[in-house]
Amino acid sequence: MPPDPEILESMLRDWNSRAREDANYYVAFGRRGQNDAEFLATAGDVMLHMQSELRRIPPQSRETALEIGCGPGRLMRPLSRHFTEIHGVDVSDEMVRLAQDRLKDVPNAHPRHGTGADLSPLPDAMFDFVYSYAVFQHIPSRDVVFSYLREAWRVLKTGGILRCQLNGLPAHAKQYDTWSGVRISPDEIRQFARDQDFQLLALEEIWTQYMWITCRKPPAEAPPAGPPPVIRKISNALTGEAAVPATGTLAALSVWVERLPADADLNNLTVTADGLPCRVIYIGPPASDGISQVNVALPESIRTGLIPVQLAGAEGWVRVVPPAPSVPRIMAVTDGVNLLSPNRVTSRIVKIAMRDIQHPGLFQARVDDVPVVAIESFCTDEIKQTYEFNFTLPESAAPGWHHIYITLGRREFVPVPIEVA
Repeated sequence: MPPDPEILESMLRDWNSRAREDANYYVAFGRRGQNDAEFLATAGDVMLHMQSELRRIPPQSRETALEIGCGPGRLMRPLSRHFTEIHGVDVSDEMVRLAQDRLKDVPNAHPRHGTGADLSPLPDAMFDFVYSYAVFQHIPSRDVVFSYLREAWRVLKTGGILRCQLNGLPAHAKQYDTWSGVRISPDEIRQFARDQDFQLLALEEIWTQYMWITCRKPPAEAPPAGPPPVIRKISNALTGEAAVPATGTLAALSVWVERLPADADLNNLTVTADGLPCRVIYIGPPASDGISQVNVALPESIRTGLIPVQLAGAEGWVRVVPPAPSVPRIMAVTDGVNLLSPNRVTSRIVKIAMRDIQHPGLFQARVDDVPVVAIESFCTDEIKQTYEFNFTLPESAAPGWHHIYITLGRREFVPVPIEVA
């Protein structure tokens, strides 16, 4: 179905307005009024994600890259050092104007205004790498998101890589808009990859607002079958240790495989632990020694002890141990809008980040003696069980110092002081 013209018009209008108001804030979402140095520094963590996936592309093949939703050029600048040419498209001509100004000293960077739904007039098979970060989360139309994903397949060269982020939170009945965009489930991505003939290599942080996917455009013909794979090592995917807990935040394996089939992906690779299916999360590129890393989440019903692991006919063993007690903890208390404002609330919205949360529905809070209502919770990292809890301060919270009292079931936390501006 072609995208609704009214939706495209609203995307153009709203993002032009945000670009004029405070482009750095709406792109990086740290705090209002960031200077250029602060704004560009926020690209650091994102670049770690991107550079990890660039290992899939040999350095001699890194000719052209494309950013979908380039905004004012925050990521194009550092990534321009990795490619002969880098291009960007954005629905907002105001954002593109800012990017052109910011990148005028980067001769191989080419931001341009796009339609908001496709990659015309870019030619077929032009790019080695297509990426997008914190963009599809703001698109209110499923048709537009999948139009972009199909277009990414079109403009990628054979062997090219798509790395992008989607809103993977469970769907809700609220109206989507150009800030709180449409939600895409992991199963929809798996089906899309099958239908589009994309090799799905990573599906990470599912059921969060920041779900990452990596896809490769495969050759037209399947590679010839080679010798059977061999499992060389199995370790904890997060710590590298030999033992893995049965449940909790560390219940994931890295299986190190020699001669993994070149066409292996998350849709066709089966990994079992003690005969139970594991969820494959990530398939890495082969290292110089030919060994690939395959990360999987353990099934919830796994027993403890020495467990056989099977992958494509190969077998290895891993020790599964009882999990350590889960200890929920508060990671940060910030303003809900200015995230770089810890413990000082200027917008009357509070954001609390917590880790090792198994039952987010038990979260309750009060400001001084007044209970908080209408709490919104979001899972931001499924593996680490990290959640954000957002709420508006009660009217009784006048400017000055107050305390937030947080409970999670029977667990009470040390009161957190906040200053209300």
